[in-house]
Amino acid sequence: MKTWKKYLVAAVSSAVLAFALISFSLTGVGVHGSAATAFADSTPAVSIPAESLKVVEALQNSFRAISNGLLPSVVEVDVTEKKTAPANPFENIPFFFFGNPNQQQNSKPREYEQKGLGSGVIVRRSGKTLYVLTNNHVAGSATEIKIKLNDGREFPGKLVGADERMDIALVSFISDDSSIPVAKLGDSDKVQPGDICLAMGAPLGYRQSVTQGIISATGRSGSGIGNVSDFIQTDAAINQGNSGGPLVNIYGEVIGINTWIASSSGGSQGLGFSIPINNIKQAIDDFIRDGKISYGWMGVSLVEVSEDFKQSLKVQNLEGAFASQIFIGSPAQKAGMQAGDFITELNGHQVKSVDQLVREVGNLRAGTTAQFTVLRNGKKTVLSVNIEERKSEISADDSKLWPGFIAVPLTDSVREQIGLDDKGVKGVVVSNVYEKTAAAYLSLQPNGIITAVNGKSVSNLAELYSAMDLSKNNSVNFDIYTNGGTITTSTYKVKK
Repeated sequence: MKTWKKYLVAAVSSAVLAFALISFSLTGVGVHGSAATAFADSTPAVSIPAESLKVVEALQNSFRAISNGLLPSVVEVDVTEKKTAPANPFENIPFFFFGNPNQQQNSKPREYEQKGLGSGVIVRRSGKTLYVLTNNHVAGSATEIKIKLNDGREFPGKLVGADERMDIALVSFISDDSSIPVAKLGDSDKVQPGDICLAMGAPLGYRQSVTQGIISATGRSGSGIGNVSDFIQTDAAINQGNSGGPLVNIYGEVIGINTWIASSSGGSQGLGFSIPINNIKQAIDDFIRDGKISYGWMGVSLVEVSEDFKQSLKVQNLEGAFASQIFIGSPAQKAGMQAGDFITELNGHQVKSVDQLVREVGNLRAGTTAQFTVLRNGKKTVLSVNIEERKSEISADDSKLWPGFIAVPLTDSVREQIGLDDKGVKGVVVSNVYEKTAAAYLSLQPNGIITAVNGKSVSNLAELYSAMDLSKNNSVNFDIYTNGGTITTSTYKVKK
């Protein structure tokens, strides 16, 4: 036994000596006394001028300060939604496909739970209640909400309010910890392309992450996704799970709420979009006070128009929003606004697009009076409209629309599309006839050409809408050219 121990000690000593020699060989002089071997971490990676390094370090320190200061107010929002699946015709049939056929007829839709996650940012504290701003598509339909802080703590959340049109929601949770920070809201109207920004959130479930980029553009339209906001575009990486998280400027202020990405793969491709925080500030108060956003309503159907439309309206090369139809009995109609008016200003502020006007009218309080500048047949008119609260049952009632169709100028390209060879025919083309409206009752059909209103010839949009002026005449009939001939409709009397 002693002999075995003696050999073991000798073997270990030899191994230690061999390791020491190898280590000496690697760190000291080579086998043949050549130059020493240098390790990668024993010398500076690159030589950077001191002044340049100070600039980069200052920028890095700024990003660290912003992240350290704001991440504690950024949260992960875990949600559970109840979904209904279609009835399964095989759910009562044994796996070997035999059973009572009558059981299939009694099968009912199945309810199941679906879990998801997004992001949010704490924007307000009231006593022990903290309010988290996020997206409607994150928390708006949730039956159960859980808020996870940056330090790992979890709190049950409660939906305070949600709005589908703006895609925002407000969630609250209760905590005795008064040190939980509240994010500061910035001024998104000052944001410009090229500004440095940071996007924060929980992308793909990686809680409280930070990415950095610049503002790529502002004023991006959200009409394609059913959102009334004008978006801030950024190349800061935004992925699934970032929805509801904040977009932050170099001062550590929230300037937007990350909402959607344009991507062919579902991942970040440098096209992220955030709702400007100025669009949301009033909504936070609305949610806390009323549990909803109370939109202003004036009762006009607005559409974007091309230069062909503008030329036919005699408003060429001007910015604004076209009132293609008006709701009978609406605040706008009572104030004297007409279908065919081109709105250029709201309360002295220039109107540049339909989305902008929809957003700004929505922000007006019910009961307030707004001044609208309109161009009608080339002449400027200022109208005072008493704003009412937007109610879905009224705003969705298309039967109240006047005149109940969209008019299109008869250009050469339109003539070709509808197959009109007769160059002598002048008028405007009927499009998009709405059910239960005056146009529907008069049996107007798409692609029909209106050549006269109440017996007066019309050759462009300006003349058409002037002839349909409800302040001068509340009844109307049309001469319609179709299939090589002209018919006169019956007369429709508008009840104001």
